[in-house]
Amino acid sequence: MGEKILILGPSWVGDMVLAQSLFKILKTNQPDCQIDVAAPAWTFPLLERMPEVGEKIALPFKHGESAIWQRIRLGKSLKNKGYSQAIILTNSFKSAILPWAAGIPKRTSFLGEMRYGLINDIRPLNKTNLKKTVERFVALGLCKNTPLPKALPTPSLNTSPETAWILASRHGILNNQSRILGLCPGAEYGEAKRWPAEYFAEVAKHAISQGWQVVLFGSEKDVSVTSHINQLAQGHCVDLGGKTKLDEAIDIMSLCDTIVCNDSGLMHVAAALDKKLIAIFGSSDPYHTPPMHPKAVIEYLALPCSPCFERICPLGHLNCLKQITPQLIQAKII
Repeated sequence: MGEKILILGPSWVGDMVLAQSLFKILKTNQPDCQIDVAAPAWTFPLLERMPEVGEKIALPFKHGESAIWQRIRLGKSLKNKGYSQAIILTNSFKSAILPWAAGIPKRTSFLGEMRYGLINDIRPLNKTNLKKTVERFVALGLCKNTPLPKALPTPSLNTSPETAWILASRHGILNNQSRILGLCPGAEYGEAKRWPAEYFAEVAKHAISQGWQVVLFGSEKDVSVTSHINQLAQGHCVDLGGKTKLDEAIDIMSLCDTIVCNDSGLMHVAAALDKKLIAIFGSSDPYHTPPMHPKAVIEYLALPCSPCFERICPLGHLNCLKQITPQLIQAKII
C-alpha cells in the first residue's frame, strides 16, 4: 500500500467532477496511493462513480458555517488514519482546520484566506499560468514547481446501462431506439447563466418533431423552469425537474445521445459521461471552467460586456444569452 492522501473536496457538483482530474494524476504518478475524499455527503453519488476514490468522509457542515470546534473534533478523529498528505481544494480558512487538527504531516494548498500554519506546503497561485479551475486542482497534486502535463486527464464517471434503463423506464423514457436529447436549463448561480426557457422549448419542439425523446433535467430549484418548458412543448417532454436525486440524474443522463446545458454542474457531469455536449455560456467564462471533453461544443458570444460573472445582467438585456438563437443550437444537435 502506498501513501494515503486525504482530499478536502469542493462543495459544487461541477468542481467535484473537475477534481477527478486531480485524482487521476495522483494515481498516474503514485499507482499504489489511496485517495480518500472529505466532502459534503450529497457529492457522494459523484465520488462513487470515480474508481480512483477510496473512502468517503462526510462533512456535516452547512454552507458558509464556521463550526470551528466541530471541524477540530472531526479532524482529531482522523489522526490514526495514517494520512501522509492532505490536499485542500478550497481556499477558505475553515477548510484547512480539519487536516491540521488531524495532524497530517503535509498539508498542501494555495494560501487562500491567510492560512499560514494550517497549510505548510503553500503553493503560489499564478492565475495567469493557471487560468482554469481544473489546472489549479491538478497543480496541487504535483511536486512544487512541476509544470502541468500537456494534456490533463479528463473526468469519466462510471455508470451501468442496465441500471440506468430500469430507472429511466420508471419515468416513462422508452428504450425504443429513438434518440434521446437531454436539456439542462438550470444554473444555480443565477439567471445570467440561464439560457431563456422559451429557447429551450423551441429546441425541444424541434427535436420532438424529428423523432427524438426529450428529457428535462433539474433539481427542486429548477421545477418552475422545467415545467414551463414542458408546457410550451405541449407536455411532450419527460420532465424530471425535482423528481430525481443526483445519482439517478447521472444514470439517466448516461442514456442521452446529446445534451444541451447551461454552464452548470450538470454540464460537467455530461462531459464526464462522454456525451455529445452543447454548452451555453453567458455571464461566466468558458476559458475558466470549460467542460472537460475534447468534442464539447461551446456557445459563447464574447460580447464586450461579458464575462461579467454577475448573477443578474447588470445592463438588463441579457444579450450574451438571448443572442444565441434556438436555431443555432438546433443545427448542432444532430
